[in-house]
Amino acid sequence: MQQDIHDGGAGADRHPADPARGIPAQRRHTPAEAPSEPPHPGGRAARRRALNARRNRRRRVLKWTGGLAAFALVAGCGGAYYAYQHFNNNITAVKVQLGNEAERPKPVADALNILVIGTDSREGLGREYGDEGSAGHADTTLLFHIAKDRSNATALSIPRDLMVPVPECQAPDGRTIPGTARTMFNNSLGQEGRDPGCTWKTVEKVTGIRVDHFVMVNFDAVKTLSTAVGGVEVCAAKDINDPDSHLRMTKGRHVVQGDEALAFVRTRHAVGLGGDLTRIPLQQQFIGSMIRSIKSSDTLTNPAKLWKLADSATKALTVDSGIGSVDKLKDLALDLSKVDSGKITFATVPVLDDPADENRLILKQPDAAQLFSMVGGDRSLTEPAAGAAAPEAPAATAPAAPAATSAPAAPAAPGGAASSAAAAVDPKDLRVTVRNGSGTPGQAQQTVDRLVAKGYAKAATAANAPVATATSIAHPAGKAAEAAALAAALGLPAEAVKADPKLGARDGLVLVLGKDAPATAAGAAASPAAVPSEAPKDLQRVQGDDVDACAK
Repeated sequence: MQQDIHDGGAGADRHPADPARGIPAQRRHTPAEAPSEPPHPGGRAARRRALNARRNRRRRVLKWTGGLAAFALVAGCGGAYYAYQHFNNNITAVKVQLGNEAERPKPVADALNILVIGTDSREGLGREYGDEGSAGHADTTLLFHIAKDRSNATALSIPRDLMVPVPECQAPDGRTIPGTARTMFNNSLGQEGRDPGCTWKTVEKVTGIRVDHFVMVNFDAVKTLSTAVGGVEVCAAKDINDPDSHLRMTKGRHVVQGDEALAFVRTRHAVGLGGDLTRIPLQQQFIGSMIRSIKSSDTLTNPAKLWKLADSATKALTVDSGIGSVDKLKDLALDLSKVDSGKITFATVPVLDDPADENRLILKQPDAAQLFSMVGGDRSLTEPAAGAAAPEAPAATAPAAPAATSAPAAPAAPGGAASSAAAAVDPKDLRVTVRNGSGTPGQAQQTVDRLVAKGYAKAATAANAPVATATSIAHPAGKAAEAAALAAALGLPAEAVKADPKLGARDGLVLVLGKDAPATAAGAAASPAAVPSEAPKDLQRVQGDDVDACAK
């Protein structure tokens, strides 16, 4: 039928060059066949009557045409209203409980941090993907930072196997879910009834970066969104045959959608070292390519494809109530669309194998703190052009990197013992566990960042301690000198150091912050100098416009 109308196909010659085709016969007007107007006998009066008749006919035509325009306008508004309501009804919004606002990191004005959670929940998906009915986990997580001037963006991938503290949070039914001092990151969602708000709080605790909104997708979302854009181009550097994800792909470039797209982002056993860290670059490649597809003129100028994309996206996403409407999601999409694909950097949080379990990961310090400080401080990870000036320091910066001079000076140990110990101890291999007993949220991470800046590369936070009046350093037998050196580095008096018989020879130092710890509020702005200007060395990253990225 379309061919008959537009392409001159079968049947087109039955109505050659008939401009009135499709107009009801009684409303057709063919000027060539219109009878000429007869002369009007009767002088001026007859001519006036004829002129008035013609004017009346013109008025009727104008009224009819105006009526059609008005009808079209009303119909258009009705269609827009229908679309608005349709998309609004598609959206699933969740109100999350984030606890005490004072305990959260402070925002950087006008910057946006969106937590993107890919859940492996099988609820409602039957047996197709195994673990039928599983509540799922935070299987794939990215913290998407959009710069306040919209000139660049950074997407940080957080490995699912990273060992982190998961804070206490509130279930949708109002029940309080106790926190866990150390567990896999992916347990922050689904397990024990945890909702996306629990993952949100975990990310803020681990990174010190304030999250503004979350977007959650499941297996079906990958399938429907990839199909809606007409497929996503990906690349394989070798033949891939993964019986677990069901991906079978030959070396080279492919356009994937639906089940094949899902298999691509789930593949890990047939690429790299076969773990989650080698799956993450595939996901980054896929998301970068999808963003390019969405921003392409082929999508943006195709009404049918745009409708399909909007319909699929609003059905596929679960979001927080702050962006739970078409208007809010549209504004979010517009913010992202302002960023050139080449200025979007995908990076993986720096990690190391967990010494306690080779199948788990821990943060690699000081690299992780450096990266979190850059992102939280609105520094771009995009490689500057040769000779380009360093980015201007933001007015408000990350909570994770306060100035290292904030600790007040304290009297040294008698006889300069602390100073002598400080000179003799190499801090880079010394494990220091920092627990917050100050009663002020955020102090532990800030102290870790100060210690890392002083060379204590293995400093790390642990669960909060009971509130203490004074800051103390506990050490095992044989590490008194190391403890004295740490006290000197922090400007603490000698009496802050004490031996703890519960600590073994293989343990490090335990720093418990008391109420006398430097009173820097959680998320307080640091000086511009506190935000690193360069990314950690050996950081895994890929640019959003990198069409040469391939699964290896």
